[in-house]
Amino acid sequence: MSLYDIPLTTLTGAPTSLGEYKGKAVLIVNVASKCGLTPQYEGLENLQKQYASRGFTVLGAPCNQFGGQEPGTSEEISTFCSTTYGVTFPMLDKLEVNGDNRHPLYAELTLTPDAAGEAGDIQWNFEKFLISPEGTVAARFRPRTEPESDEVVAAIEAQLPG
Repeated sequence: MSLYDIPLTTLTGAPTSLGEYKGKAVLIVNVASKCGLTPQYEGLENLQKQYASRGFTVLGAPCNQFGGQEPGTSEEISTFCSTTYGVTFPMLDKLEVNGDNRHPLYAELTLTPDAAGEAGDIQWNFEKFLISPEGTVAARFRPRTEPESDEVVAAIEAQLPG
């Protein structure tokens, strides 16, 4: 199954899939509102603003599996993101990234190794996967890698279409 074919749900409850982003570079990030890494939302939004016109989007995937740091409802998550960080990038409905109920998207994503060659479970909130315009995983960045770090920016720029 292609990443583009996996059914997803937006934070507002609408059906979607990565197929909507075919031909774009997409940075998928499992996010949380009450995490020490939550300020990464600012860097993610900066990337969105800088590269959206060039065929790129961030896609936030709220997850409550790490220390219960995303306990809110969809509406609470949306309000927090927009009022605290001015988030304009699309957000998915809350999902699980590890364990028996791991979302099929993350079942595929976690097969991809990071720069150290390690695949497998998501370590914590704000792990990042860069999807190429062709729908393959181009890079995986662990949670402490800042969104605007040189390595993330270089990877995004290498995947921008056209």
